[in-house]
Amino acid sequence: MPELAEVEFYRKQWDCGLNAPILAVHLHPGKRIFRGQNLAALRRLVPGAKLVFSEARGKQMLFRFSNHAWLGLHLGMTGTLRADQSALEPGRHDHLVLRQKSRSLVLNDPRCFGRVLFHVGANAPEWWAKLPPPINSGAFTRAGLAEFLQGHGRAPLKAVLLRQDGFPGVGNWMADEILWQTGLHPRTPAGRLHAAQVQAVWRVTRFVCRVALQKIGKDWSDPPAGWFFHERWAKSGRCPRHRAVLERATVGGRTTAWCARCQARG
Repeated sequence: MPELAEVEFYRKQWDCGLNAPILAVHLHPGKRIFRGQNLAALRRLVPGAKLVFSEARGKQMLFRFSNHAWLGLHLGMTGTLRADQSALEPGRHDHLVLRQKSRSLVLNDPRCFGRVLFHVGANAPEWWAKLPPPINSGAFTRAGLAEFLQGHGRAPLKAVLLRQDGFPGVGNWMADEILWQTGLHPRTPAGRLHAAQVQAVWRVTRFVCRVALQKIGKDWSDPPAGWFFHERWAKSGRCPRHRAVLERATVGGRTTAWCARCQARG
């Protein structure tokens, strides 16, 4: 599933269409990604409008058009965005295509676990305004993080890191990276962290997100050498620090990797 940095990368794929009018909209209306949306309004209002703004927050994206129409996108597990420099015919999984004179802006989602939201109004949709503060913003505070961890105190820390209402944009690999860099076991109850550990989670979470946005979010580059990222995917992966074979289990409903030496369970 795309995480914070991957979502930012895909958002930028449509930036080439900024300030250019949409000539036509093509979509597959029966797909579940459009559930509950006014597709007649989308088809009527978007053609003729210019795409003027885009932003990503966590795993969500928002695109604004010149006529106060807004398009919200969640990529789910398999969604991607691309810009094709041709007037292509939509493929089987190209469920939304915004056609411009020089390109087509395409949402592709083979498994349809994503979501398309359409809104009309002078202001951004209410659901966007209610999203939790971005991790790399000043509103993501140590005090707020400590309160969130205590509010889910009995849950394993790995599961809490995956909660989008507290850690927007953090997914499976980022959660494992944060845990490894802080030396915390994924099954540690979130409410048992002492002050120094809470400080470490806050600091490392912001660091991992910032670097991921700089590397992956920019041009799909890999994170720096020496990160846990490079070992966690392989079945024979080893700890980057001392080459111990990684442990693996399902924690918080997700496949999790950790180093038993670096991340001893307290």
